[in-house]
Amino acid sequence: MAGYDAVMQETRGSVQSIDRAVAILRCFDSRTPDLGISDLARATGLSTSTVHRLLLAMQENGLVRQTAHKRYAIGPLVVQLAHSGGIPATLRDAAMPVLRALRDHTGETAAVHELLPSGQRVVLDQVESHHQLRRTYTEFGMPVALPLGAPGKAMLAFLPWEQQEAVLSGHLERVLPQTITDPVVLAAQFAEIRARGFALSMMERTPGIRSVSAPVFGYSGQVAGCLSVSGPEMRMPVERMEEFGMRIVAAAWSVSELLGATPVARDRCIALASGQ
Repeated sequence: MAGYDAVMQETRGSVQSIDRAVAILRCFDSRTPDLGISDLARATGLSTSTVHRLLLAMQENGLVRQTAHKRYAIGPLVVQLAHSGGIPATLRDAAMPVLRALRDHTGETAAVHELLPSGQRVVLDQVESHHQLRRTYTEFGMPVALPLGAPGKAMLAFLPWEQQEAVLSGHLERVLPQTITDPVVLAAQFAEIRARGFALSMMERTPGIRSVSAPVFGYSGQVAGCLSVSGPEMRMPVERMEEFGMRIVAAAWSVSELLGATPVARDRCIALASGQ
């Protein structure tokens, strides 16, 4: 029994050291690329002696490196792993395994969309439903205006407020009777999308198709694209869409994390989108 307790105590100590090392690594970003021991102690809440001990072990393993004036920065092993090919390099690469899981859970077509620098979106790829009657994207690479459909609204709602205002004050195209072209209604929808994390589309762009979508964030915290689940109106009542919405939010965040997003950066993005 004493031996078991010793093993468990050693395991807990090892896990604690890993947790603390991760906390140190999280302190480095583009705004603070190098930090001193005192900086890291304040940021993590650890003692300077503990931080120093951990840094020595992390430096030996290439997780950090020492810079001028006894400061520390991200080490070569982290950079090597980032470029090894084991980490998805593109939105599509990060999204595809997640899309398959979404399709299998919902039974409907799951897709990944990318935000373009032009302020439009494109469909990158899809995993189609097994149903005979299903949503099938055919316009890969063709730009689509953001106000049209759930994917675009999911991205537009999280763009900086100035960009939202520019879109809302411009021409809002009506492609179907259900297309929303009232800027007041759209602005209210954007606020709701930010609050719950996902957007809905009730046949606003494609006849007979309803969609649910949630944004994907990049490493800077800005919107990079979104994931969506779409299907025929008959299989997509509002209650089912809202159920899908929470699952898509979680799936989209898992893709965001693979792209390097952090909750802090995402929250800054949401604050800017809210006009704060």
